[in-house]
Amino acid sequence: MSQFQRGVYISTYGCQMNVNDSERMYSLLEMLDYHPVPSPEQASLIIINSCSVREKPVHKVHSEVGRYKDLKSKNPALKIGVGGCVAQQEKNKLLGDIPLLDFVFGTDAIDELPGIVSGLEKGEAKLNKTRFSHGQPYQVETLITNPGVSTFVNITKGCDNFCTFCVVPFTRGRERSRKLSELITDIQALVKRGVKEVTLLGQNVNSYRSECGTDFGGLLKAVAEDTDVSRIRYTTSHPKDFNQELVDISQKYREKICDYIHLPVQCGNSEVLERMNRGYTREEYLDKVKMIKQAIPGVALSTDIIVGFPGETEAQFEETLSLIEEVRYDGIYAFKYSPRPFTKAARWEDQLTDAEKSIRLDRVFALQRPLALELAQENLGGTFEVLVEEIDAEGMAFGRNTQNRKTKFPAMGKNPGDFAMVKIEKARPSLLQGLMVEH
Repeated sequence: MSQFQRGVYISTYGCQMNVNDSERMYSLLEMLDYHPVPSPEQASLIIINSCSVREKPVHKVHSEVGRYKDLKSKNPALKIGVGGCVAQQEKNKLLGDIPLLDFVFGTDAIDELPGIVSGLEKGEAKLNKTRFSHGQPYQVETLITNPGVSTFVNITKGCDNFCTFCVVPFTRGRERSRKLSELITDIQALVKRGVKEVTLLGQNVNSYRSECGTDFGGLLKAVAEDTDVSRIRYTTSHPKDFNQELVDISQKYREKICDYIHLPVQCGNSEVLERMNRGYTREEYLDKVKMIKQAIPGVALSTDIIVGFPGETEAQFEETLSLIEEVRYDGIYAFKYSPRPFTKAARWEDQLTDAEKSIRLDRVFALQRPLALELAQENLGGTFEVLVEEIDAEGMAFGRNTQNRKTKFPAMGKNPGDFAMVKIEKARPSLLQGLMVEH
């Protein structure tokens, strides 16, 4: 077959785990001589890597598959599949409800993808691979065709926290951690391929525990000491598991561990946090923020906010606003509460209207915008080390500093993978701009 006939197009929704999973799918499908193509029209295999965290996820899958109806009519050999969390959640129901679909595969079946596609090529139809493999160890090599200078490395999968709003434990399964020794080998291999920065990835990275007993702090220490990677990031952290030891390790290895922490609070009211089953109070969260800022001056913090959780009163929502003002986040990812299948909160009767949730979401962003601008402009005149990730056609370099701020400056001979000291002359929340200076 020609490259055109063996083209694969993957549509990716949701979190960084899904982005990483899609990279893995591309790499696995190379074994069958499939090549990435930029559009569905060029593909002989289309995969929707779905997300069920946000609103109307199943509807989005139905809608996207529907757009491929004409392609399937023109090319009956075209195979269409759905992976990710919606596939794990809906299983055979998707195959029954969407006749155009040829296969679904869950979050634990990604490594089976070559076998699934081979089966389809041999005439098998309506394949469903959505069983969890709870009893098996989590052993997986980072597979990325072109990792670039910065890439993700999965360290855990699944979640045992069962927040009452979150479907992840049902779509990603129970928590499992990779072996420490395998992670170190994996990261060192990536470094040899030119990777300068890794982001350790998991639904809750703080829950990491290797079979040898090493916890997440120990993993950070080992990556800093035992690999040649230049920078280490991680996401996502759970506030209840963020402790002094982790902060101390981050401070001790600050030359490698970036000054950026994503610490999802979800809500600023302790009663709502208890109903969410978050495992901490407002006061405990603020104490951890204080602990972090004292140990790592200049650290950048971001968070997740859910507005309109069932039963959330106006006064309780106001506490979220006051917490945002007190913490002063560099970035906020805020969302309206959306009921998810299997979760406790979806069954509660005190649901807020969409209009109420929309008003509250607008108020969060209205508060955050000037705060984010003020924090960004505090960088004016400062000099930061930036890892160059790309160079555009005009010769401008783009990268991030250790606080995860995107930075733009004239490349002046720098290439992706190089480091540059940049003095900031313009600052917006989404972008810093400056000029390179001598060390």
